[in-house]
Amino acid sequence: MTMQKRFVLKAGIAAAALALTGAVCAQQKTVTFANQDMLVPLRLVMESGEVEKATGYKINWRMFSGGGDVIRAMASGDVQMGELGSSPLTAAASQGQDIKLFWVSADIASAEALVARDGSGVTNFKSMEGKRIGVPFVSTAHYQLIAALGKEGVDARKVNIMNMRPPEIAAAWERGDIDGTFVWDPVLAKVKQKGKVLATSGSIAQMGFPTFEGIVVTSKFAQENPEFMVAFVKALNRASAQVRDNLSKWNADSAEVKAIAKWCKADPKDVPAAMSLYKFPSAEEQLTAQWLDGGAAKAMANTASFLKSQGRIQEVKPDYSAFVTDAYVKKALGK
Repeated sequence: MTMQKRFVLKAGIAAAALALTGAVCAQQKTVTFANQDMLVPLRLVMESGEVEKATGYKINWRMFSGGGDVIRAMASGDVQMGELGSSPLTAAASQGQDIKLFWVSADIASAEALVARDGSGVTNFKSMEGKRIGVPFVSTAHYQLIAALGKEGVDARKVNIMNMRPPEIAAAWERGDIDGTFVWDPVLAKVKQKGKVLATSGSIAQMGFPTFEGIVVTSKFAQENPEFMVAFVKALNRASAQVRDNLSKWNADSAEVKAIAKWCKADPKDVPAAMSLYKFPSAEEQLTAQWLDGGAAKAMANTASFLKSQGRIQEVKPDYSAFVTDAYVKKALGK
């Protein structure tokens, strides 16, 4: 074989290899996930890359500051999956956004709290009149703040409720620009250092206003990628069990805590205590009447009434069960 022929052969092989690589890359499916900074088991799934390894999909993890930003990104079509609280989820559903809640990542329990800044003069709900309270609007915290004020006989219009994202709350707190806040970790841990907890999401849930963190997907993506959805649920279930079984043994030096802190931009020393405030339902618990089998839809209906009263949505859907699915949890459990 002449040198020229060998060169042509090698060039042909190289071109074929390049074309094959391009074909493989073109075939790789991609999903964009809108994540936030809540301290939940999902962070361990993100760190491990286990879903990507199991499915071959590429997941683009995009950080957002609040649920309102997540639902807007999903509505635009840029994002196929995301995590958000029950309040922004309800807002999206009420506006007719074609999404499905398929996993309750956390019962918020005591993981969100109303905190009064030391020296602010805020000691209870009544004393909040005329005070500046920072909270992300349309969030679960906002919903519970307004609901609790009403339950305690306080006119929310007499409270200076300010729309702030968690990072803005942290900065305003340090400057002394706000008298209180209703927020979650990692900001919650910081404000507790110079403030007093007046109520938690758990105590307000006892008033009849429960909230949760959920993971949602566009109906189109879920229908077209069922195997990916099942793999994702299996990973979520594994991570949730890992947290439930080991959280009490972890500390700031634990690899898992460091991973969670990295994805949430939190201080590792605050993570174990903060996560202990949540409850993380198992796959079996997801299928109960408390969550995917009715409870989540009911909580959304109650939240929708609040959102309409605030002028955030135009109508309350007659039934929110259409925005909840247990299909992928059932498949993950072999049911």
